[in-house]
Amino acid sequence: MFCVCKDHVELAIDKFVDDYEDAPDIVDLVTTKFTEWEAPATCDMCQSIAEYLVV
Repeated sequence: MFCVCKDHVELAIDKFVDDYEDAPDIVDLVTTKFTEWEAPATCDMCQSIAEYLVV
């Protein structure tokens, strides 16, 4: 699972496919809220705002 900014979505998809050999689901964190989990504020790969969840 990766929380990433727009610039790192492709890299996160590539890493997910390499690790799990399956296509990930991509969730827009700007429009989606979870009741029991809060997304990190910053991208896993830089300090930008996390906009997508690759899972």
